[in-house]
Amino acid sequence: MSCPICKKEAVERYRPFCSKRCADIDLGKWLTGAYAIPEEEESARAQEPDAPPPDANKPH
Repeated sequence: MSCPICKKEAVERYRPFCSKRCADIDLGKWLTGAYAIPEEEESARAQEPDAPPPDANKPH
């Protein structure tokens, strides 16, 4: 397995990284938001039909 940061051979102690430095670089990316799942665009959400609220079909 190769290190996802620098592509060197991974070291068991820091697996999947090769060193503490690469592990810290990866942690820094998570903490700064560099690794983020993109949010669905507003236009795509507008095309989805809205579901009625759960109690909308219950008689009052």
